[in-house]
Amino acid sequence: MFEKLRQSKLFFWSAELLVIATLIFVSSKINFIFTPIGTFFSTLFAPVLVAGFLYYILNPIVNLLMKTNMKRIFAILIVFLLLIVAFVLILVSVIPSLVSQLSSLASNMPDVFKSVEAWVYQMAKLPLFKDFDLPKYIDQLDISYGNIIQQFISGLSSSLGSIVSTVASTTIIIVTAPFILFYMLKDGDRMVPGIKRFLPEKRQDDIVDLLSKLNKTLSSYISGQAIECLFVATFTVIGYSLIGVRYAFLFGVIAGVTNLIPYLGPYIGLAPAVFVTVFDEPFKALLCCLVVLVVQQIDGNIIYPNVIGKSLQIHPLTIILILLVAGNIAGLLGIFLAVPFYAVCKTIVVHVFQMIRKNKIDEQPILALPDEINSPQSKEK
Repeated sequence: MFEKLRQSKLFFWSAELLVIATLIFVSSKINFIFTPIGTFFSTLFAPVLVAGFLYYILNPIVNLLMKTNMKRIFAILIVFLLLIVAFVLILVSVIPSLVSQLSSLASNMPDVFKSVEAWVYQMAKLPLFKDFDLPKYIDQLDISYGNIIQQFISGLSSSLGSIVSTVASTTIIIVTAPFILFYMLKDGDRMVPGIKRFLPEKRQDDIVDLLSKLNKTLSSYISGQAIECLFVATFTVIGYSLIGVRYAFLFGVIAGVTNLIPYLGPYIGLAPAVFVTVFDEPFKALLCCLVVLVVQQIDGNIIYPNVIGKSLQIHPLTIILILLVAGNIAGLLGIFLAVPFYAVCKTIVVHVFQMIRKNKIDEQPILALPDEINSPQSKEK
């Protein structure tokens, strides 16, 4: 009886869960050992993340230059030179324009809030809201511009330490990320052969195939998202400028950045433009919605299928649930990284299941077919 219990799946999984629970309990008691390790990885996380993002964008350009019989090191230097030029152009042209429009928007916010207040008072006169004292609720909320500025300054002073920490971590990223990126571009093609040497000979081809799939998934997603964001930002700025929206450049950049968030991003990017225009010029707010609709239709039907395709194969509902969970766990960073992280995990799980199924098929004995058994040759044997 004990032998049957020992060989049962219930006993196996119970033992596995007990071992895992024991490991978790022991690990929680020796937390001081893992704290330096966690600090080490958290310090490297941001520079490696930035360098990895740039690697998947720039590596195709390096490979394209190498097809002209150029050595890899020279191709990397040319790409770095182009990256520096692009960075300088952003600092010289894009950043000042964003700061200028942002400061102009901030100085005009009192007029925006006055328009909101006037709109609320007009709505209060409608028969639908006669039983609600909307002006009273507005006065209780105290959405005056001075109150908002006061709350902002108090919040800024209370979070001064985190601001200094953010500035320091940003400086570290700017200094270290280029070095990490250089060696990624230089030695990235050697990583898989280097890992292959430490793998069991029986599993080498399967794991190399898995790494190839992961690389393809990340490459298509990251490079595709970069092209998508650039397209959405550019044509949203053009569309807003044509219909005469103030701060068109700022709102277009916001639309391009928020486009990184699947499905929800276009609505988040549209919200600032609609909020600024809807109370004074409702027709212009409607035109903003039309611009975003046209840009998203072109992006969804032409840009996305060609640059990303259906390589992720994730259901829209799954993506929305992932974004909700990731937002609660890791905030804005979690929202941006949730979908590629899920895509990588999905690729690993699917590949492992395919590998297990393939091994089971290979281990099955090959049975002779009935025709082969009854054939004259088999009878003679």
